[in-house]
Amino acid sequence: MNNSKKKSMMPFKITGDWNTQAALLKKRFEKLTDNDLRFEIGKENELISRLETRLNKKREVVLHLLRKIAVISN
Repeated sequence: MNNSKKKSMMPFKITGDWNTQAALLKKRFEKLTDNDLRFEIGKENELISRLETRLNKKREVVLHLLRKIAVISN
């Protein structure tokens, strides 16, 4: 199996302060709403799916954005 494909299938966990990360995402992508950024622990896949749809981006791109925002916010 391709490494990049394997990486995208791994579970993703939100770390750090989600409110700060959500604010940064909202600033970067003005079309995102509070509902788009709603997050519940253990339901990361629901958040990722909403962001994929709203931003019209593939899962890998959304995961990259989330990882990047997590680093910036810490």
